[in-house]
Amino acid sequence: MTLTFDPHQIAETLYHGQFCPMFIDGKDMPARSGEVLNVVDPASNRALATVPRGGAEDVDAAVAAARRAFEGAWSKFTPYDRQEVLLRIADVMERDWEKLCVSDTADMGLPLARTMGNKRRVIGMLRFYAGQAVALHGDVIENSVSQSMFSFTTREPVGVVGAIIPWNAPTAASIWKIAPALATGCTVVLKPSEDAPLTPLMIAKLMQEAGVPDGVVNVVTGTGREAGARLAEHEDVNKVVFTGSTATGKTIARAGVENLKRITLELGGKSPLIICKDADIDKAVPVAAMAVYAHSGQICIAGSRLFVAREIQDEFIEKLAAFARGLKIGHGLDEGTDLGPLINRVQAEKVEGYIAAGKAEGARLVTGGARPEGAGYEGGNFLEPVIFADVTDDMTIAREEIFGPVISVLP
Repeated sequence: MTLTFDPHQIAETLYHGQFCPMFIDGKDMPARSGEVLNVVDPASNRALATVPRGGAEDVDAAVAAARRAFEGAWSKFTPYDRQEVLLRIADVMERDWEKLCVSDTADMGLPLARTMGNKRRVIGMLRFYAGQAVALHGDVIENSVSQSMFSFTTREPVGVVGAIIPWNAPTAASIWKIAPALATGCTVVLKPSEDAPLTPLMIAKLMQEAGVPDGVVNVVTGTGREAGARLAEHEDVNKVVFTGSTATGKTIARAGVENLKRITLELGGKSPLIICKDADIDKAVPVAAMAVYAHSGQICIAGSRLFVAREIQDEFIEKLAAFARGLKIGHGLDEGTDLGPLINRVQAEKVEGYIAAGKAEGARLVTGGARPEGAGYEGGNFLEPVIFADVTDDMTIAREEIFGPVISVLP
């Protein structure tokens, strides 16, 4: 991809250490406590911006605003009105797509070519749900109780939706949660990850510009243990939607049971890829590699378990390793980068722990696993792409979600 703009300049314009407030009831808000969190560039661990460290009181304020909007101005919007709003959101996000992508990449490290490549999917999702706003309907049912009775079903908005999203897809995940809620007449309190909260705040402002009434979309920044936990358990939240780790999903499910709120969970995975003996190896190698390395393995659908037919395994591993060694590691905003950094130092160290476990349990390290050195890598959370061979099903690296650039080859 050849860029027609300078992404580093845009990032500097968007974020140069400034304070980015929460968005509650259509207004910029600090945390009630006054505390802030640093948001860092994972490629350098230098500060991009600060955001409020929202807590229970801030979540309460956002939920109250969402409830007022749900029962007030937003309830007067017809399905056609909601459709028009969603279409306008799609238009303003399409207009500012470059800024949104630069923000995502600066915040969480995914190479810009990939954030830019999500445009059709994200904008298309908004327009799809705009269509759904006028396509939902109930049914008239012929009943056998009495001819004088009339039976029907109707679809009604569930109410206030608490949406908790991960750091690995801030723009896409925000739209996954917000668009269907708006299409059906619900209001939203969005809690982005503290590792990548900047783009969701930008999206909320764009939605306000597109005509979303105050209080319909609110964004509370903060940690999962504080803001996220309060949102999950809140008695005036009718539904919680969450994308993230299985462990956190279980915690959210338990919190929701207390007041019987509806819950939708999209959790972690350990996805397999299967390479059959008659596969075109030269075509299969880049597909298998980038199924993991495209986001440095930091995605729930990463094909981290690679099952290769024994007849071709040696040749496949050799070519896979050569492909991995040829990938360009670097800042996500740099043109030509194939692998960006891991999200933070803790995650990088966690992945290194899995690499050590793989070696200790008898897997053969074919390539990768070191921290790259030299100009451009100082202070960043970079890791060379890893391939393990001779992996068995009982090994830790074959059973647990690593969330890093690690491929385990099994026969």
